[in-house]
Amino acid sequence: MNESIITVRYAKAFFSLAKEKGMLDTLKADIETVMNVCNESVDFILFLDSPVVKTSKKIKLFTEIFSGSVHELTLKFLILIAENKRESYIPGVCRNFLGLTRENMGIKSAVMTTATELSEATTEKVKQILEKELKSKIELSGRVNPEILGGMILRIEDKQFDASLATQLKKVKTALLETEIK
Repeated sequence: MNESIITVRYAKAFFSLAKEKGMLDTLKADIETVMNVCNESVDFILFLDSPVVKTSKKIKLFTEIFSGSVHELTLKFLILIAENKRESYIPGVCRNFLGLTRENMGIKSAVMTTATELSEATTEKVKQILEKELKSKIELSGRVNPEILGGMILRIEDKQFDASLATQLKKVKTALLETEIK
């Protein structure tokens, strides 16, 4: 079965449960905790992917790691995933669940790539402008890529706006070469 189908199904099921129980905020925070562990620990990902480690050992470790820091429903959900031998899909399930919650709350994700690190004030100003223009709450994250030279690349959900200096220079170069050829 396709990985994306599996992760989406589990995420939708847990999302439906969270809405049904009226615990969306709590379970969203729990999934963010699980996602942080996945992002920060290479060993945890290797552990999830390991066919050598028995399911019972994985369940025991989930209980040790997450007991007390996540709600009982979240822990049961992780155990269910492990019992179904789908634990390697946990990072994808988390990503999809968080996407569903953002969509439900009317929040749009945006990534702003700049050549240098921007100040907190500048980032906040961009966020406010985007929220006003898009009439939606924005989760803005920043990335630094010195190769764009200047300007920025703004990606909102599946749309990208490229106002980078590197792209502008490429356009000028292409225009000059086309003129030279004629």
